[in-house]
Amino acid sequence: MKGNIAQLMQQAQKMQDQFKQAQEELGDIEVTGQAGGGMIEVVMKGQYDVRRVVIDPQIADDREMIEDLMAAAINDAINKIQEKTQEKMSGLTGGLNLPPGFQLP
Repeated sequence: MKGNIAQLMQQAQKMQDQFKQAQEELGDIEVTGQAGGGMIEVVMKGQYDVRRVVIDPQIADDREMIEDLMAAAINDAINKIQEKTQEKMSGLTGGLNLPPGFQLP
């Protein structure tokens, strides 16, 4: 019984180390969210840090359009980061039988 507990603890520690490494790798990714057919681009790092915003000069005078497209481009970037995070983490949890919707840190 003690051997099983020790083995389980080793597996848990290994998984924790793998999650930490995956989180670090995800922090280094960079995605580009777009809106308006590329009229607005938002470059965001994996920790949701906006690095750059590009606005097509053709819409520079249309404040309302810029505001709408900025929100859409940011949401697009966030969705891309979430997809990459889910892909990365699902590889680590593939052998676990976790309930649907269960989120790991």
